[in-house]
Amino acid sequence: MSILTPDPTGDLVWAAAWRSPVFRSKFIIGLTGTIFLLLAFPYFFQIIEHHSGPVLNDWILSRLAPNDVSLAIFLIIWATALLLLIRARRSPVIFMLFIYGYIIVSLARMISINLFPLDPPLGLIPLIDPISNAFYGKTYITRDLFFSGHTSTIFLMFLCFRKWGDRLFALIGSLLVGGLLLVQHVHYTVDVMGAFVFTYPLYWIAKRLALSGWNNVEHPVDQKASPN
Repeated sequence: MSILTPDPTGDLVWAAAWRSPVFRSKFIIGLTGTIFLLLAFPYFFQIIEHHSGPVLNDWILSRLAPNDVSLAIFLIIWATALLLLIRARRSPVIFMLFIYGYIIVSLARMISINLFPLDPPLGLIPLIDPISNAFYGKTYITRDLFFSGHTSTIFLMFLCFRKWGDRLFALIGSLLVGGLLLVQHVHYTVDVMGAFVFTYPLYWIAKRLALSGWNNVEHPVDQKASPN
């Protein structure tokens, strides 16, 4: 049985993957990297909050009256994250794709935020997300702009899912979250668009790093999403 096909019990699939020394090494590296990244976030975001940059003349934002849609954004993102967790319980491939994808996308965001500092959009309404905000530190962060972390994270989930129904759910969620972030004036349009543009190639880099070398049954890098 391929480790790419989620098993009803889940345990058999994970046990098969865990027998690979390469998988065990990559699992430990990915998990450790994610923990260090989450611990570093509060310090990084507090530093970039002291940066300054231009306020962009955003044609779309100028035509959107700011409204607080925090609850909708929160529910969409974390409902998708819960689905990802359920799928990852039965598929080490999904787990590894997301972990490595999250690390690489986050590092890319940290670089881009430093290279392209921006002041927040006019009319910004603070986004209330008790889970995500826990990693931002004590001060509400407004300058983690280019590119959008919320949009890139849920779009990364879309790329990690294997079933077409899950992917459709996450893709619609990605588009909704991107639009709602603009409604709340949390991001510029270029931040949201940049999340889609950058996350896709970064995901493929993560896929190569995460999956190569530990599946002797079939090559997971070339495996397409299953409709089943």
